[in-house]
Amino acid sequence: MSENTQSPRKPRVAVVFGGRSSEHAISVVTAGAVLSAIDRDKYDVLPIGITTDGRWALTADAPERMAIADRALPNVADLAESGEGGVVLPVDPAHREVVLAEPGAVPKALGEVDVVFPVLHGPYGEDGTLQGLLELSGIPYVGAGVLASAVGQDKEYMKRIFVSYGLPVGPYEVVRPREWDQNPAAARKKIVEFAADHGWPLFVKPARGGSSVGITKVDDLSGLDEAIEEARRHDPKILVEALVRGREIECGVLEFEDGPRASVPAEIPAVTDHDFYDFEAKYIDSASGIVPAPIGEEATAEVQRLAVAAYEAVSCEGLVRADFFLTEDGDFVINEINTMPGFTPISMYPRMWQESGVSYPELVDRLIQAALTRSTGLR
Repeated sequence: MSENTQSPRKPRVAVVFGGRSSEHAISVVTAGAVLSAIDRDKYDVLPIGITTDGRWALTADAPERMAIADRALPNVADLAESGEGGVVLPVDPAHREVVLAEPGAVPKALGEVDVVFPVLHGPYGEDGTLQGLLELSGIPYVGAGVLASAVGQDKEYMKRIFVSYGLPVGPYEVVRPREWDQNPAAARKKIVEFAADHGWPLFVKPARGGSSVGITKVDDLSGLDEAIEEARRHDPKILVEALVRGREIECGVLEFEDGPRASVPAEIPAVTDHDFYDFEAKYIDSASGIVPAPIGEEATAEVQRLAVAAYEAVSCEGLVRADFFLTEDGDFVINEINTMPGFTPISMYPRMWQESGVSYPELVDRLIQAALTRSTGLR
């Protein structure tokens, strides 16, 4: 009797990227880096892009086409193998076979998916919506669950949870959509009174955004209306924050077998050509962070403790980048967390872990392995 020499099937990873948010291009860049790092001897890979209008498309496995080139941002539409039809996930947890459905053609089976690596940033992907779909489909996925993803996207509720856990948060105010729609004068007055209490400048930002898209630093009353309009272009709910004077410090958290651990922190130096660490400073002009941050052992230990505490407070899984201000008094103030931080070649999260002894390919592998060991559903 001959032995069965057939090799076991490699786990299949669907890298899902792009999406309907204003961070579409950065998600594509992140996907290119992740696709380059996945060990193809260990995993099969299925790249799935979501166009800006929400169509799920089978895309080319071409990381070299996913980078920012000559300040031009990539998009899924240019990578899609077809301009029609779309990829369909199963809605039956007993089956994980993904199908490509195109007009006038018999649906084409693309095979089973064992885990999804969602590298979407912003609404319609990082905010719990995709995570909910994957829970219904019974497909494990990298990163935070539905609740943690939603909280990590909504800066208002993120800050409320931080406060409830005793984490240090700077002054902020929220203007909800109904407030602005029904009485913009009263909403504007609330912001002006906040400025009177905490001083100018203020930062006006979308409450559920990222990558510094839609954020404006407002130095005085004359720039307020334009800043509100810009933020509301990305999100009808806006967040207003007081300036916290201090050094910008970031710290990564990664799930290990024995629980979450913090990386060495990084410092984002003051950018001379920008008012603050905005989209262009992060992704176009390649502003570089200092890794590890030169803040001393005691401050390093404290920011690592706070980063893990923030991760636990929001019930995160897999990974988090936590952003802080280190004030002149030596105190840390947490600004926000990011449940799916960028993995672009210049992104701080992988750089911090590289300095902590976890290489980029190992980082990607750890995230996939952690997702494969978790079940979907209540946990």
